[in-house]
Amino acid sequence: MESETHRWYSDRIGRDVHVRVYGHFGQPILVFPTSGGDESEYEGQGMFDVLGHHIQAGRAKFFCVNSVNNDSWYNKNIHPADRARFQVAYDSAIANEVLPFIEHHCNQKGIAITTTGASFGAYHAANTLFKHPTRVRRCLALSGVYDLRSFMDGHYDDNFYFNNPVDYMAHLTDWNILQYLHQCDIRLATGNGPYEDSGPSRRMSAILAARGIPHHLDDWRDQGGHDWPYWKHQMDVYISRLF
Repeated sequence: MESETHRWYSDRIGRDVHVRVYGHFGQPILVFPTSGGDESEYEGQGMFDVLGHHIQAGRAKFFCVNSVNNDSWYNKNIHPADRARFQVAYDSAIANEVLPFIEHHCNQKGIAITTTGASFGAYHAANTLFKHPTRVRRCLALSGVYDLRSFMDGHYDDNFYFNNPVDYMAHLTDWNILQYLHQCDIRLATGNGPYEDSGPSRRMSAILAARGIPHHLDDWRDQGGHDWPYWKHQMDVYISRLF
């Protein structure tokens, strides 16, 4: 699978942003890796062996970005406040650097962007849409986790609150944001397959429902396992139906 590799230094996160682009045309999909993955994970896991026909048909264009999970949430060598602060910086880099890069690459300012990710990547996919619903219009969050308290060793502050979806979404009352969220296509995918815990997705769904935010809690049942073969199948079906 042919791809382009783009890299630039970000003052926001103090390191390089890496983006690999797959496809020449189609709706842009921003892919966040799993907890320890990077911008090459999607290809390395064989996702494009399954999704390549959508790229060839010009239905979708993938932008795979690196994460800072190992420097933020998973970094036990820094204070929890710094973990949350690093996430704030990463979100800023996504919003102010990666999303504009996607618009420029697609030659269309304001183009509707889809986010996706599996496991910890689903957290980033959902968090990015919730925080930037005027620019991200759909998320496909597979087998996600949406409460990161276990990464904070009991610490709690505003930076964490505003990046912990089960908290800030539960108290969202700003109609300026809610009206855009009402226009988004939010899909939380789960099931009862191997290694899958549907609890986090069901809890996030209940919070969205309580705020009156339209969304889909997609129960894939035995096809909703927590592993790449299940995520490949789900993404293939999603793109076939939605793009």
